[in-house]
Amino acid sequence: MTSRRDFLQATSLVAALGASGRAAQLKTLGVQLYTVRTVLPQKPQDTLNAIRAIGYREVEATYAGLDGLWPMLQASGLKPVSIHLDSGSVTQGKPDDLSPIFDQLKKRGFQYAVFPYLPEPERGGIDVIKAIAEKLNRAGEKCRAAGMSFCYHNHAFEFATEKGATLFQVMLDHTDPKLVAFELDVFWVSVAGLDPAEFLQKLAGRVPLLHLKDKAEGTAVMYKESVPPTAFKEVGSGVLDWPKVLRAAAAAKVAHYFVEQDQTPGDPVDSLRQSYGYLSKLSY
Repeated sequence: MTSRRDFLQATSLVAALGASGRAAQLKTLGVQLYTVRTVLPQKPQDTLNAIRAIGYREVEATYAGLDGLWPMLQASGLKPVSIHLDSGSVTQGKPDDLSPIFDQLKKRGFQYAVFPYLPEPERGGIDVIKAIAEKLNRAGEKCRAAGMSFCYHNHAFEFATEKGATLFQVMLDHTDPKLVAFELDVFWVSVAGLDPAEFLQKLAGRVPLLHLKDKAEGTAVMYKESVPPTAFKEVGSGVLDWPKVLRAAAAAKVAHYFVEQDQTPGDPVDSLRQSYGYLSKLSY
């Protein structure tokens, strides 16, 4: 039989756990504008206003076309936080050429500049990734000098292994933590057969940005981007364990969360609305 003392100790413990482990909710959500690339050129102001009306407050833009979009982005009330660069400006250009780009982005209020994608012709094994890591370090130096932070955005190919190590680990080991952080895309981590929550723990303190998109059940494990369009699902309608992911993200000190869906079956704004509806109500 449980004594009164045991009962009181147990209920006190439950109360303490409840106070310290109270469920959290995301306070601010952003959108990667790549999601709306099919409608943004035709209806830029309407599209941005619709994103704001859904409840999103931040955006991650793309450098191509930014000048033309900038007045409408300002008018929308969405906060520019992060931007995806042209990858060639990092891998093919000179580091000094990046300085005026970063200076301009800093003046416009961007906090993060992201290397978005390493094209397939530029990929390779360990030696290639080491060389890329050095270019990322040099870009990170220029970015930091402008008062911004530089990040690398992953896909699935980085998790292929060579000589017992993933290419991502090689990149992690050969980039300076003070110069290069990461924008983790949980979808591609999952496509590569890894647990995004566990990987967030591995990157704790070095992953300020997170891409949120869900994965369809039955998606094959692969180390390339050639998944079917139907593999991309709105957040909350796929197989990823979002409470687990978001708890791990909070522990890893993620600062900004961007919903992105590479492919949508219909109107991408409706897709963003569905993801927001799930995430805005989710307690984790």
